[in-house]
Parts: sequence; structure tokens; C-alpha cells
Amino acid sequence: MSKKFAICYNKTIENSNDVKNNLKSILEKKAVDFEVIDIDNMKKGFDFVFVIGGDGTILKAARFYSKGETVIFGINLGRLGFLSQSSKEDIEKSVDKVLAEDYEVQNRIMLQSGKFLALNDIVIKGTMTGRTSKFALKINGEFICNYLADGIIVSTPTGSTAYGLSAGGPILSPNLNAFVIIPICPHTLSARPLVIPDSEELTICACSAEAKYVASCDGQSFYEFENEIHINKSEYVARLALLKDGGFYNVLRNKLHWSVSPVCEK
Repeated sequence: MSKKFAICYNKTIENSNDVKNNLKSILEKKAVDFEVIDIDNMKKGFDFVFVIGGDGTILKAARFYSKGETVIFGINLGRLGFLSQSSKEDIEKSVDKVLAEDYEVQNRIMLQSGKFLALNDIVIKGTMTGRTSKFALKINGEFICNYLADGIIVSTPTGSTAYGLSAGGPILSPNLNAFVIIPICPHTLSARPLVIPDSEELTICACSAEAKYVASCDGQSFYEFENEIHINKSEYVARLALLKDGGFYNVLRNKLHWSVSPVCEK
């Protein structure tokens, strides 16, 4: 049975429409049956979806399609694009590899808090802009510590190259079954990122009856809470198609410019 393909694009991103049209012509030339949808009107029923946009677009598509067997493939129009596998210049070459099934599917673990999912991270902050907040962390119901900080990031390995990296957290291989907890600008030098198994359940509690807190999932879904928030591994996974010509460490080297020698200016 032939696969059902789709092109999902973000019309709010510059050049997205041009790249979508280019991909359409490539698939038509190769006699591939497909449908075009936009990121704000996604629907199910596909086996494989080409997602055109930056990491934010790919994150949104990954959460939506995680509740089925749909595989997504990112075409980068953003800046770093850790989740993408193709640039707009290499689309035809990438399509050939996809149609030849010269790729692997990686199941990426996700976070869940209530009805909310996150592939990258869940970030908890106080609602008072410009002020630090106090948080209490529990793991499996056991009190661990208090944080006085601008916020807390709970990240998956996939999200360890996102907000967590800029906040001083470690980079985790996506093959690890782990989460990392990272305080944002903590007011003590003893607060350090903590890597834990993904089987643990986290509870982050408000330490003030008057304070209100907000949680953001992948920086896209937001909700307020007053007492505590529970975070655990989701039963759903994001299914990402990865080309076989470059692994995770190759992506890090290229995206973070590890292979570039520093330039000394006089």
C-alpha cells in the first residue's frame, strides 16, 4: 500500500510559500500523491509529512502528529534548525532519499503536564515580570530543594539544545531516556542542572500563597497555576525522520560551528 504524504507549511514565515511550491513541483514530477496543509489547520490521516518552517513549526507539528503513527520530516527555514533534516537548497536530494526510504525513524520522548505536551521543554516562571520567584522541587513526591530563580526548565534530550542550552544546561543525546532540570539565573552558585531518569515524576510547587506561576510547553502553549504542577513522560512520542548521512553529533558540529577555528582579531 502506497504511503499518504503531506506538505505542511507555515505561511507566516518568509519564503515558506516559495519552498512549498518548489516541493510541490518536485513531488508532482515524481508522481507522488500528496496534500498541502498549513500549520494552523493540520489534519490526520497521513503516513509522512514534510514540515516547512523553523523549529517552532516542527515542534507544533510533532506534538499534533505524536498521537498517531505519522512520521514528520523538517525542512529548515529558521536559524539553527536542530529538528530539521534538510535545507531549502537540498530539498530534491532529500525527497529522493525519503522516497527510497533511505532514512531512519527516531522516537523522541515527550513531556506531559495534564493535557499539555512538549517535545522540547516545559518552562515554569512567575507571572511578575522582572522579579525572581521561589519554587520547590519534588521528585516522586520526595522534596529535593527550593530554588530562588527566574524560572525552571524541565527539558527532554531533544530540548537540551534549545532553551536549556542557553541557560547553561548540558546537551543530552536524544537516545537517552532522561530529563534535565535547569534553574534559570538562580540566586545561588550551588544550584546546578540535574539529569534524572525519564521514569521519574516531577512536582514543582509554588512557595508563596500570593504568587502565581505560568507554565509554557515548547514556548507555544501557556497556562497559569497557583499551587503545583506535575510533569512526567508522555505515553506519546514524536516520530522524526532522520537522513542517514549525518548523526546527532554531526548536527551538533555543524549547527554549533564546532569545526570552525576561533578568529583572533588584532
